[in-house]
Amino acid sequence: MRNLNPAESIVFWTLAATWPLYMLGALYIVGPVLAWSLGGLACLALFLGPAMRRDLRVAGTVPPVVWAWLGGMALMLVALWLGHIGEGLGLGQTIKSTIGWAKGWGMLALLILAGAVLPIRRIAVVRAQSVVALITLLLLPAMLAAPFIGLPERIFVSPLKAAGGPGPEYFTVYLYTLDPSTWTPRWQFYAPWSPFAGLLGTVIVMMALEEKRWQWIAIGILAGLAMILLSKSRMSLVALVVCTVGPRMLPLVAKSFAWQIAAAAMASLAVFGQALLQMVQGAVGAFKSARADSTRVRETLQRIAYDRWQTEAVWFGHGTVQPGPHIVEYMPIGSHHTWFGLLFVKGVTGVLALIVPFVWQLCLALDDTVRNPRRGRLPLGIMLALTILTFGENLEIEVYLLWPAILILGIHAREIAADRVARPVRSGSDPFSTAPTGSAPAC
Repeated sequence: MRNLNPAESIVFWTLAATWPLYMLGALYIVGPVLAWSLGGLACLALFLGPAMRRDLRVAGTVPPVVWAWLGGMALMLVALWLGHIGEGLGLGQTIKSTIGWAKGWGMLALLILAGAVLPIRRIAVVRAQSVVALITLLLLPAMLAAPFIGLPERIFVSPLKAAGGPGPEYFTVYLYTLDPSTWTPRWQFYAPWSPFAGLLGTVIVMMALEEKRWQWIAIGILAGLAMILLSKSRMSLVALVVCTVGPRMLPLVAKSFAWQIAAAAMASLAVFGQALLQMVQGAVGAFKSARADSTRVRETLQRIAYDRWQTEAVWFGHGTVQPGPHIVEYMPIGSHHTWFGLLFVKGVTGVLALIVPFVWQLCLALDDTVRNPRRGRLPLGIMLALTILTFGENLEIEVYLLWPAILILGIHAREIAADRVARPVRSGSDPFSTAPTGSAPAC
C-alpha cells in the first residue's frame, strides 16, 4: 500500500498486525484504543475544518445515519446508568460498567463516525484484512498439527489481563481447544472462542471478494473457509452463504425476469410445498442437533432472560449480566444473544437504542446494493453477518475484533452522502448527458 494518509496508516498497520498482537494477548486492549483514537481524530477534524492538514480534512457533513448511531449509543449509556440506579448496584459497579460500555457500544458509534468523517479508503481495510488472511494460512499447518503431536491447548495468559476485561480468555493465546461434547479439537485462531472465529472467517471471505488481484482473492477465501470449517461453527456456515450470495442476488430483484421466476416458483409450491416444508424442518432439526447441548443452553438462557426482564425490569433492565443457574452451566444471563441480552441488561430502552440505527444502516445497504451493486454488496454482507451474529452472540463484547467491518459501514455512509451531494452537480452540468451518475468510487 502506497500513499496512505495518517488515518489509513493507523488502520492498515493495526489490522495487519492482528496475529502479532494476539500472540501478545493485546487485541482486547488495542481494539478500544484504536476506536477511541480514530473517534478523537474524527472529532478533531470536524472541529478544525479547513485548518486541519489536507489529507485529514472532512469531506462534507456527518451523514444522518451516523448521528443516529451516536445518539443510540449515548442512549445506551443512559439506560445503563438508570439500570444501575434502579438495581442499587453502587458507584463502583457503575464506573466499571461505564468502562465496559466504552469498550463495546461506545466503540461501535465511534468507528462508524471515524469511517464517515476521516478519508479512509476501503482498499486500505480490505488489503490489511488480506494480510491477516495470508498470515493465517502460514500459521495453519502448525495449528492443525498441534493437537496430534501433543502440544498444549493454551500457550499462556498475557499479563495484560490486569487491565481488566470480561474474562481471561480475552487475553489467552490458544493453539486449539477441545469441544467438551465430543472431545475433538476445534480451532479459534485469534478469537476468544470458536464460533466467533468462524464469523471472522466470513468477514475475511467477504472482504477478499472485494480484492482486484486473484492472488489476494484466493488467499482470503482459503483463509476464511479454513476459519469457518475448523471452528465448527454452525452459525458461520449459514452466514457464509447468506452474506456472500445474498448481496449478489439482490440486484436481480429490480429485474422483471426475476419476478417472473419468483411467480413460477410460488406456483410450484402448490405441488411441492409440503415436501419442501418437511425438508426445511429436517434441515433445521439436524442443524440444532449438531450441537444439541449448545442449543439447549442458548434457548434456556434466552427464556430466563426474557422472563426476568418481563417481570423485574422492563424499561431499563438489570444494569449488568448475572450468573446463571446450573441448568445453563452457570453461563451469565444476558449473554449469547444480543436482543435478549439487551432486554435483560438495558430493557426496552437499550433495544430501541440499537434497533433504530441498526435497521437504518441495513436499509441503506439494501437500497445501495440494488442501485449500485459494486459499492453496496460488502456493507450489506457485513450488516447481514451482524444480524445473524445478534441472534447467537453478544455484539457488544465482539466489537473489538469486528472493528474493520464496522469501519466499512462508516465509509459506506460517507460514500453514499458524497454521491448524493455530487449527483445534482453532475446531472445539472450537462442536461443532455446520458452518463450514469451514481457510480461507486474505485477501491
